This record gives sequence, structure tokens and C-alpha cells, in this order.
Amino acid sequence: MEIIKHTTEFQTEEGTAVSLGKFDGLHQGHRLLIDRILDKKQEGLASLIFTFDFGERPALTLPEERRELLRRRQLDYLVECPFVPALAHMEPEDFVTKILKERLHAKYLAVGTDFRFGYQRRGDYRLLQQMSSSCGFQVEVVEKACWKGREISSTYIREELKLGHMEQVNQLLGYAYSVTGEVLHGRQIGRTLGMPTTNVLPKEQKLLPPNGVYATRTLIAGEVFEGITNIGYKPTVGGETRKGVETYLFDLDRNLYGEIIQVQFYGYERPERRFPSLEALKAQIESDVAWGREFFSFL
Repeated sequence: MEIIKHTTEFQTEEGTAVSLGKFDGLHQGHRLLIDRILDKKQEGLASLIFTFDFGERPALTLPEERRELLRRRQLDYLVECPFVPALAHMEPEDFVTKILKERLHAKYLAVGTDFRFGYQRRGDYRLLQQMSSSCGFQVEVVEKACWKGREISSTYIREELKLGHMEQVNQLLGYAYSVTGEVLHGRQIGRTLGMPTTNVLPKEQKLLPPNGVYATRTLIAGEVFEGITNIGYKPTVGGETRKGVETYLFDLDRNLYGEIIQVQFYGYERPERRFPSLEALKAQIESDVAWGREFFSFL
């Protein structure tokens, strides 16, 4: 997959099948759009996702996470266009002719029913349909995917994430919500308690579920390990100034410092809280581990 970023001077040399949007979360609804443009490869069109780079806004998926998810789908192009004033104030008709037609050589567009673009969001799928003949592309309007009677959207997923409803979040996404990062040195309290942990500090724009304990699976160099994870500030051991992701792996005890791991969230157990002593903390962690093992025995 070719990634085009940090520039507004992009150009493709071939006809493309394009879908446009924020693609935050790359959820089940987004997959319908991606499937449509991938199908057009059979007609000789390159698949292309166009999205704007809005900078460091809070997000379900960070840019690097989105790139990896799209790379797995074997997409041909990902355009992350900086949201500069010239584009923010571009009339929708100009966006269609100058970007879609002249820059991307779009021959097919897959968009959702709520898709909006151009200055003050004045463009929609109806405008694309009106301009399709003169610009030489086909437009397919894809109905929204639904779950439990509600349209799947990034807003819906953010609401469920904020409540810690990880089972629902994962259903809406179509995969497990995760945090990826480098294992850092902590205070080694876990090792003192006989339960060594991994510590990851997510980027601040990464949206996280509420502080508390979760059943998780951790991907390390292609291997998967079950465990429990605490999100929060570790109040029992003095507290931290930045929210962290600390994981105890059930069946692994080796030096992981400096390794990149992915922590996937499956279920919520309890909120983070301060314990009166390390002994009380250890007893609670042992209870959490028992809960986690039972959780995965039924998953």
C-alpha cells in the first residue's frame, strides 16, 4: 500500500476506485465501503482511501493504527491530506473536479448516505451523482451498517467505549479495540508482588475506556497471551501523572522492555481504586486474575 501524507501535491497515474471520509475506528460500516472499492480491482481500478489529516485530535484509531489495518486489507493507496485552509474553503464542485477527477483520476466512488464534503459541508452524494457523467465516474451510495437497530458510527463506538462496554465496542468495530506501544520501565511494584507487569503509555490523543481492570489479550511478536490490564494512574503506589496501561500476562514472565506490544481489550471487571496496603493490592490482583482466567474460559 502506498501512503501519501504531509502533502497536498498528490497525484495518481491510474484510474481509481475511491472512498472518502474520516475512517476513525475503521468499523463495520467502513468495511462495507472498503469492500466496494476493493471489488473494483477486478475492473482494473486501484483502490484508494482519501481522508484528511486533522492533526492530533482524540481518535479511536491513531494514524499508524489505521494504516496497519488498511494495509492488511491490501489497499493500493491511502491519502492522508493535510486539512489546510485552501482545502477547508474549497467549494465542493471544485473538490470534485480538481481533486477527484484531475488528481485521483476517480472512476468509481463509494460513499455513505451521510457523506458531506467541501466548504461548510455543502457537498453530498447527490452532488457527486449530478457531476458523475461530466467527470467520468460512477457513484455508489452505500447504506449504513446497523447493530441492534442503530446505525454503526464512530460516535456510537465512542459512546460505548466511554462506558467501558468493550464487548459492544468490539462488535461494532469487527475486531478487538487495542492500544499499541513500547514496553517501558515502571516502578516494578508488580515484580515485588510476584506479578511482573508490562507498562505502556499510549499517545494522549488515543481514546481509552474508563480507568479500571479489563480482560485483555496481548500480541507480542506474533504470539498472543491472555492477561488482565489496569488503565489508570496506580493510586495505591503513589500515583502517576499520566494515564498508563499496565498488563499482567498469565503465562509469560520474560524481559519485554523495549518491545512493541498490542494490548487488546475484551471485557471490563471493575474501576481502578486505591488500596490501603500492598498486601491488599496483591489480594485484589489475585482475584482479578481468577476473574480474567474465567472470562477467557467462556470466550
